[in-house]
Amino acid sequence: MRIAITGICGFAGGKIARRLLQSFEGVTLCGLDNLLRPGSEMNRRELAGLGIRFYHGDARMASDFDALPEVDWVIDAAANPSVLAGVDGRTSSRQLVEHNLLGTLNVLEYAKRCRAGFVLLSSSRVYSIPPLASLPVKPVGAAYELDTTQSLPMGLSTEGLTEKFSTESPVSLYGGTKLASECLALEYSAAFGMPVWVNRCGVLAGAGQFGTAEQGIFSYWIHSHLAHQRLRYIGFGGHGWQVRDAFHPDDLANLVAKQIQRNGASTRSLYNVGGGAENSMSLAELTAWCDERFGPHAPVPDMAPRPFDIPWLIMDAAVVREEFDWRPTRSLHSILDEIATHAKQNPDWLSRCVAI
Repeated sequence: MRIAITGICGFAGGKIARRLLQSFEGVTLCGLDNLLRPGSEMNRRELAGLGIRFYHGDARMASDFDALPEVDWVIDAAANPSVLAGVDGRTSSRQLVEHNLLGTLNVLEYAKRCRAGFVLLSSSRVYSIPPLASLPVKPVGAAYELDTTQSLPMGLSTEGLTEKFSTESPVSLYGGTKLASECLALEYSAAFGMPVWVNRCGVLAGAGQFGTAEQGIFSYWIHSHLAHQRLRYIGFGGHGWQVRDAFHPDDLANLVAKQIQRNGASTRSLYNVGGGAENSMSLAELTAWCDERFGPHAPVPDMAPRPFDIPWLIMDAAVVREEFDWRPTRSLHSILDEIATHAKQNPDWLSRCVAI
């Protein structure tokens, strides 16, 4: 089997590549990456040592796919992953669309040329911001919980968001590019008979992640806490009660392997994927975990709201669990332990990733 991965030197792409080498006997892997993110070069060297062929190119450039070999499957892990992209003053809205939508178009054309299957790594941030921002939540201990005495939107329960939750605009510019990419991938599947899987991923977390305050929050928080860098509880009263779930990219890779083996024979193609309620935590609870591990370091309350921030977002992966017998094998605490060990071994990680 021959597999190509775009964004192969990123956190998700690199982890998936390593896992697929273990999952399929005789698999041949190659990957495309523009090495734009600081730290990507470190992954490139490691992947080359595993025999993975690397192509330096940009998914935004259609001609950069001309040199790539024929493959059986293409995994699109290339994207600007920040929900603030296009509005943060560091990237333009045009750059965001070029990265996340035009890039997907070029990857789909490559897959079509190869008559290959296609896996898109999408995002939990395709879901509508207004109903998420106004969820009925209440503080319980140091975390928000859903207030089930009030009416909940369709597609939401204490287990999290299902695929039926609203994707109505606004979803952020970032979420809009991912939602449009999903639609494009499914249309290519219908028009050209391509096997296509779309995975709406929640928060990924693990050692070696290039975490920032906008994405990769679990890794960023642990590295910053250990280094005594300034941390902020932004919005929501400055308490840090907002909750997210997380899962490990090895578990995502296990799902991708199952999907490749299925080869697209399914009545549906789009799934929520995440850690679920059992692997969720608030920022305040994460701080308490870090305090116990590294010693006290108090975040600074920042009452100013930030665009697209939401109080509670957990992914309900019941559909993918039922169809693929998939569930996270790594607990959140084991992931935090892994990140903490990496942080102690790499005290300069934040500066290497230009996160400070």
